[in-house]
Amino acid sequence: MNVRVEIRERLDDQEIAEVLALVEEATESDGVRPLNEHVMLHLRYGGDPQARSLLIWNGAALAGYAHVDPTDEVEGPSVELVIRPAQRRQGYGARLLSAVMELTDGRPRLWAHGDHAGAGALAAAFGFERVRSLWQMRRSLFAPLAAYSLPPGVSLRAFVPGQDEESWLKVNAAAFAHHPEQGAWTMDDLLRREQEPWFDPAGFFLAFRDDKLAGFHWTKIHGSSDHGHEPLGEVYVVGVDPAQQGTGLGKSLTLAGLSHLRSRGLAQAMLYVDEANTAAIRLYESLGFNRWDVDVMYAPA
Repeated sequence: MNVRVEIRERLDDQEIAEVLALVEEATESDGVRPLNEHVMLHLRYGGDPQARSLLIWNGAALAGYAHVDPTDEVEGPSVELVIRPAQRRQGYGARLLSAVMELTDGRPRLWAHGDHAGAGALAAAFGFERVRSLWQMRRSLFAPLAAYSLPPGVSLRAFVPGQDEESWLKVNAAAFAHHPEQGAWTMDDLLRREQEPWFDPAGFFLAFRDDKLAGFHWTKIHGSSDHGHEPLGEVYVVGVDPAQQGTGLGKSLTLAGLSHLRSRGLAQAMLYVDEANTAAIRLYESLGFNRWDVDVMYAPA
């Protein structure tokens, strides 16, 4: 058996096609996509030049893929890993994770989407422990939804591509200063998403006070191909300038976005929230959201 691991700075078109096909197989088998949006965009467009792709082959057949992202230099690289469903429990995951460990000096942080039992077993075999959980929460858009009212002096309008990028990036960085994945977004990260088929500026709400951006709610609609079901709305990113926190703006923006998603005829809305962010969870529960699923991060003990 000719098993080998190859490390790439950039994949060629054929390798990208093979990885995307493997991702679709795993999504069909597991009911959850094994790679997050950031990694999928990196695959399609390229991204951080420090990121690395690891491919594990059995002869000419791709058995698995791992993406190593140097998101946080202090905590350690973020890693997402997937093995083709038909080739699991044959040692490919351990072989691939061993290569990741060597590449990252033994300090990767490994995401498991959907809290998959196989991922937990692999993490345990390497002495990893559970260090973070990211909840997916959902609510019906057929259920009652409170009307929103903006705080005094605040106005709301839609994002204008080509005009609002700089001010949005500034507020996003301030709102998520302690959140490395979101707070570190660059202009390229934003423009790349503006190119995605799902991007709709009409669902990207900006709140202004005294002509300064005070907060935002960016919604997203997943097509049926993303989930195997009817289209699903998402509270994609809600952010409030730290100087505006405590004014009720975050709740107003959340309700404004949910109202928009309901107006599009959607039956359900989802969002992601860190399990440690109890204040946000309380807010979302007060708006009718309940925990649906969980993503888990593992790290060396």
